[in-house]
Amino acid sequence: MKVWTIVGARPQFVKAAVVSRAVAAYNAGNPSHPLVEKIVHTGQHYDDNMSQVFFDELRIPPPAINLEVGSGLHGQQTGRMLQRLEQVLMEDRPDQVLIYGDTNSTLAAALAAAKLHIPIAHVEAGLRAYNRRIPEEINRVVADVLSALLLCPTETSVTNLAKEGITRGVHLVGDVMYDSVLYNAALAQESAHPLERFGLEPGAYYLATVHRANNTDDLTRLEAILEEFRRSPRPIILPLHPRTRKTLGSAGKRIGGPVQIIEPMPYFDMLILEKSARAIITDSGGVQKEAFWFGVPCVTLCDETEWVELVEVGWNRVAGTDRRAIAEAINWAETMDRSRPRPSLYGDGHAAERIVRILAEADV
Repeated sequence: MKVWTIVGARPQFVKAAVVSRAVAAYNAGNPSHPLVEKIVHTGQHYDDNMSQVFFDELRIPPPAINLEVGSGLHGQQTGRMLQRLEQVLMEDRPDQVLIYGDTNSTLAAALAAAKLHIPIAHVEAGLRAYNRRIPEEINRVVADVLSALLLCPTETSVTNLAKEGITRGVHLVGDVMYDSVLYNAALAQESAHPLERFGLEPGAYYLATVHRANNTDDLTRLEAILEEFRRSPRPIILPLHPRTRKTLGSAGKRIGGPVQIIEPMPYFDMLILEKSARAIITDSGGVQKEAFWFGVPCVTLCDETEWVELVEVGWNRVAGTDRRAIAEAINWAETMDRSRPRPSLYGDGHAAERIVRILAEADV
């Protein structure tokens, strides 16, 4: 069976690495009925710090195809992806297309495959923030409607789909990001040393990431975030996403205050920076979960989160871009009791194995 894994952004590379490893393990035990995986990179993230370093570090097989679409407005970027994906899918029709998350690459792959009647399997299906002003929310909803296999990370995501009338092909598998953290955290500890490189002490700094379009494309929202960063009681380490850097222009290096701008980090370095932070301030869904797994309080710079469980168990505060709310949430994170329980929310670390079995047993 031929399975195309279509990815384009760094969180997808991390997830795909876990599933690709599980595919290899499955094939070793089933040599007569292997899953033949082909990785297709849309080129949505094309900078080496956002792309190639992840393939190298996570030992992902190099993409068989790189569409090299680059950046652009949502419609422009998605349109280029759709055009190029349709062409390569028609040339070598896979039995299934595997997509991840909620990026423009996810949307374009879902549309291209659906129009060619190729079954789609969606990893992280069923996530909802219930805000259609967020581009990621639109991508999620469309991908779920078009997918034949909906591979859900949580009970909440299964429930969300049921509310929309989607029950066929739905599987609760757990979160592949949790698989990744369990597998890679020890490796990162041995090989990555970002604290020494940046002169940091464990627990003495905040780690921040800001990349979502509704924050970076709106200067009012972005400036509100940065103003609170300037008032931080601790140093803030800010790996600057290319989209954010583009919005800020040359002023990006002059944010001021205790903010230390660094380049986007390789995955292992980010794991160590997350694990060692006093608190994490982010608009990234994946980073919110990684904070929880490392026992680090998280302040979310969105008006809502698709990972509602983290808020319910008291490890995440949703602050949006309201300056007072950000300040209050940072104060909460600073004083939070880290001994509070962290229940098992995202599976047992074997989500990728379940996904591979479901793909192999699919009636396509």
